[in-house]
Amino acid sequence: MPFTIIRNDITKMKTDAIVNAANSSLLGGGGVDGAIHRAAGSELLHECRLLGGCKTGQAKATKGYRLACKHIIHTVGPVWRGGENGEEELLYSCYSESLKLAKKLGCESVAFPLISAGIYGYPVRQAIGVATRAIGDFLEGNDMDIYLVIYGNNTVIIGEQLYGELERCMDGIPDGQSLPPLRSSRIRQVPELFLKKASPFFGSKVGASADAEKPTVPKANNNELPMMGEAVCAPAAAAEEDCAFDSLDEILGAAEETFSETLLRLIDERGLTDPQVYRKANIDRRLFSKIRSDRDYKPKKQTALAFAIALELDLAETEQLLEKAGFALSPSIRADLIIKYFIVNGRYDIFEINEALFSFDQALIGA
Repeated sequence: MPFTIIRNDITKMKTDAIVNAANSSLLGGGGVDGAIHRAAGSELLHECRLLGGCKTGQAKATKGYRLACKHIIHTVGPVWRGGENGEEELLYSCYSESLKLAKKLGCESVAFPLISAGIYGYPVRQAIGVATRAIGDFLEGNDMDIYLVIYGNNTVIIGEQLYGELERCMDGIPDGQSLPPLRSSRIRQVPELFLKKASPFFGSKVGASADAEKPTVPKANNNELPMMGEAVCAPAAAAEEDCAFDSLDEILGAAEETFSETLLRLIDERGLTDPQVYRKANIDRRLFSKIRSDRDYKPKKQTALAFAIALELDLAETEQLLEKAGFALSPSIRADLIIKYFIVNGRYDIFEINEALFSFDQALIGA
């Protein structure tokens, strides 16, 4: 995916460039800065002496030397002084200037540490917000694989309130049980999309009679959502269909839309462009081209979920799109519960969702 958050040692990253959270002298220091200098070797310090330092918010490049990267981009983050001294603008500039320099150097991939969040005291949650915004803005008009590298296993990058809400949703839920109801400002009634028969989203299923009586669907209370993961099913008799075919050609000809066909139709129906969707889904442009050109393309579950988020599908619509790819949301998988939480609450920022998944050590969505 174009932007992902990982736990790693940034000196081990095999990207075209890594970014060093340096001090203004560029002569090495503690934390990430010291680790990069030690790993790169003494030649790095010699080249840095020739650069004449660097101002806060700016960036300069050197060779990678003993590191796996071709380039080291050095940027100087702001010291946190309460947030009223231009810290946000300077931190944003660190990311944007580093990315501009990486592009100038011809880099296709770059890895960042969480700048200023160590000894410079920038609050982690606010630092991740600035990083995400700056990287997202860059990716609006550029193609590059960007990694935000978090060191250590104890760093939680989402706010305490959200972390607590997600933890309560998942805590003590044994396999097979559902997530408790969630409050939402965008609660929708359970739509008939759960029913495959005569669905306005995916079209009528083969063999269904247009005059068939619609099965009864339970309605959601205005103040409460149905238990997430709970099946909403029509009576068995109503689901019976006449599926008699005379030949294999008839069976194949009556096949439903594939995942790719459904995705492309939804994009057109919503009046969106391809770049709007794959960028919002954090999907690589080249992968999207494969999906568009291959009607039988089988995506990963994380990719299908990313498109559901980009299209702002509700929970039932998301389930239907996943089904087209051969997947389902499970009430006993932590990652699925986190994603359900965001969908039910109408929060469709994929970077925010991935931050939450990362904080609970779950696989990120996208591709």
